[in-house]
Order: sequence, then C-alpha cells, then structure tokens
Amino acid sequence: QVQFVESGGGYVQSGGSLNLSCAASGIAFGIKSWSWYRQVPGKERELVAHISSSGSTDYAEFVKGRFTISRDNAKMTVYLQMNNLNAADTAVYYCNAQWFNDHYWGQGTQVTVSS
Repeated sequence: QVQFVESGGGYVQSGGSLNLSCAASGIAFGIKSWSWYRQVPGKERELVAHISSSGSTDYAEFVKGRFTISRDNAKMTVYLQMNNLNAADTAVYYCNAQWFNDHYWGQGTQVTVSS
C-alpha cells in the first residue's frame, strides 16, 4: 500500500522555525515531483512550494525567502524548512507526490504559530 506520512508539525512562537518531512512507504522509486500545500478552515488548499524531479524549486510569494523545499531521493522523502514563521502561516500542511502519473496526498500535519 502506498502511503505518504508527514511529520514535524507543532506549535511555535512567531519568528521560530519548523522542519516538516513527508516520507513515502510502499514504493521504492518513481516519485517525479513533490509539493507542499497548506489549508486553513474555510479556505481552499494553496500551494506553498514545489520541487521537480531535477531539483528545481518554486515557491509561493508569501513564503519566498523564508521556506526551503528539498528532497532526498534515496529516502523517498521531501522536507520543508520553515523559518521566520508568523501567525499567517498557521495551517494544516500537506505533502503531495507525483508517482508516475498519479498524485498522492499525505494526511496533513498541523502548524500553529503564536503571535
């Protein structure tokens, strides 16, 4: 069974940092790209960052310069290093993986930033 499990969320004060990770299980290869999304209640899920199979990255404007996405292909894992967090970053963060022609979501991890 293919699964993507996130970890690293939690509670942090404004200005603090968190490092999210999302690990694949049930597969050994084939992940083309990874993305991180976030969602707050009552709003649509929004793209935060993306990393391609070649390692090129894209970021939403509201996280540029603060967040860094990276991947470890050997570990089938993607990371999101989040620095200088603020209250507006409070959300459930989801990873999304493109495995061959299908997309898979993780279960989400809560990030709460106190102001």
